[in-house]
Amino acid sequence: MIHITNKVDCCGCNACGDVCAHKAITFKTDNEGFWYPEVDKEKCVDCGLCEKVCPIINKDTLKKNDYQEPICYAAEHKNIEVIFDSTSGGLFSALAEIMYRSKGYVGGAVYNDDFTVRQYVSNDKEDLPKLRSSKYLQSNLEGFYKQVKQLVIAGEQVLVCGTPCQMAALRAFLRKDYDNLIIADFICRGINSPKVWLKYIASFEERYGSPVVYSKAKSKEYGWRNLTQKVILADGRHIYETKDQNDYTKGYLGTNAYCRPSCYDCKFKGFPRMADISLADFWGIEKVDKSMDKNLGTSLVMVNSKKGEAFFEKAKARAKAIQVPFETILPGNFALTQSLPPSKVNREEFFADLDKMTFTELAKKYIKETPITRKQKIKQFVRTCIRLVKMPFGDISLCKTLKYNTLRQIFNEKYFAPYKNSVIQIDKQANLNINGLFSFGYKRIKGSKLESRLLVEKGATLEVNGRCNVYYGADIEVFNNAKLVIQGGGGPNINFTCICGEYIEIGKNVQIGRGVTIRDNNGNHYINRTGYKNTRPVIIGDKAWLCEGCTIMPGVKIGEGAIVGAHAFVTQNVPAHSIVSGNPAQVVDTDVLWKY
Repeated sequence: MIHITNKVDCCGCNACGDVCAHKAITFKTDNEGFWYPEVDKEKCVDCGLCEKVCPIINKDTLKKNDYQEPICYAAEHKNIEVIFDSTSGGLFSALAEIMYRSKGYVGGAVYNDDFTVRQYVSNDKEDLPKLRSSKYLQSNLEGFYKQVKQLVIAGEQVLVCGTPCQMAALRAFLRKDYDNLIIADFICRGINSPKVWLKYIASFEERYGSPVVYSKAKSKEYGWRNLTQKVILADGRHIYETKDQNDYTKGYLGTNAYCRPSCYDCKFKGFPRMADISLADFWGIEKVDKSMDKNLGTSLVMVNSKKGEAFFEKAKARAKAIQVPFETILPGNFALTQSLPPSKVNREEFFADLDKMTFTELAKKYIKETPITRKQKIKQFVRTCIRLVKMPFGDISLCKTLKYNTLRQIFNEKYFAPYKNSVIQIDKQANLNINGLFSFGYKRIKGSKLESRLLVEKGATLEVNGRCNVYYGADIEVFNNAKLVIQGGGGPNINFTCICGEYIEIGKNVQIGRGVTIRDNNGNHYINRTGYKNTRPVIIGDKAWLCEGCTIMPGVKIGEGAIVGAHAFVTQNVPAHSIVSGNPAQVVDTDVLWKY
């Protein structure tokens, strides 16, 4: 009879509940959001099956495979759309596509409507998008083991993927290996509390006034390494939180506070692996093979059995795969061999506060920013000094940098840095609000004398938030009482023109190609048409991409994530996540994702 006295001894796999023919086992969720088995002694016949399927009790007999050390590959799917929609390089999808082609079944974790997670299996290839991509919280497997067993006994081809403990439990549940079953697992750092996750999801409505309708971990639009959480709100807004902004991720990686107790003493680390194939992010791929690193995600594939090897050989047709030495996979994947370190905060207090606080309040108390050490401050100071020294003595840009900034601004890296051959005219009654490193006239070709011009007239405001490089050849003019806001994170390429007579805002992480023009006015030229205005505000949404030579005209709003094609002439609003092209610009594609 299963009897949990120490929570470390239960991984929450649900296998004991599935094996009990007398329905004597149910699962009760504790104050941390994790479930544990409870036995109804009146129904229990003490058959011992629950103990026979427990992966933790049977770990020593389960931990075996054909290969002591796996055959290892760096791999990526050949379809870039699949890579964008995957956590790493899309190799689970490659495996699944082979199984679907054989009319087989594929199982994995999917979101429920309320953003909890369950394990699911079907033979419908339309289910693949919801199966792919990691969920980063514990999934419920009640009924899953029985369903998989029924399928394999019936002779169906089946591929399933889950955490190492879940897949070890499946092996124990089945009691024998089946030739028609491929078991895949992944490198698991630790599985998070569904209760904490739901608090985080609820925080978006608290912060933005609209509930979440879609969630994607490790969205690729800001690069694989940024570990970006993407959500779509009911009102249509797309919200992105990188690892430095996302308190859920920071808490997971930084505090170790809300993983399942068994994760701190995981029994399923190391080798041999129990699955036929193990998947993971290939951290450190840039040191192994730079050609495989596009910052879109590279999969690590570990082949652990002969059956897994044969199946992966079929999947290679859908992927670019390079075999790599076993020792190259270890440095970047500590979770392969090491359990989760202890919580850095008082876990009991954390979960007590979880019932009383919003996630935002909880994060302020427990998920704190890492303070800058004295050593880091010294390094920052030295970097700034080196940057200033690298400006050649006698270079007018050094004089202008000192003219427009205080030393405090410079050493806090929130200052205006005009490069050589930049012509600056800022009225004494203009407002220059620089909240990041704003480089103007930045050169890629040393010795170039291409002029860059900046004009900020009386009463006008230039506001820059975050780091921004404006390349040489730029002409930026902010007329009397007008306002230009650049949110930073991107920057205009060579020969950028911006003519601001009222209000222009360039969002965060906007990429601007060569020769782009943005203007909110017609230079005081008037047309005899009702409703005509000389100036109308221009808004460029976050993470838009303005390609070479395009022109953005007055009154235009570019939606977030939109792409304006080369030499397009834009006079109408551009929908978010669309591509426009031509003169006048027309929508040529929609629902587009891109990474810069």
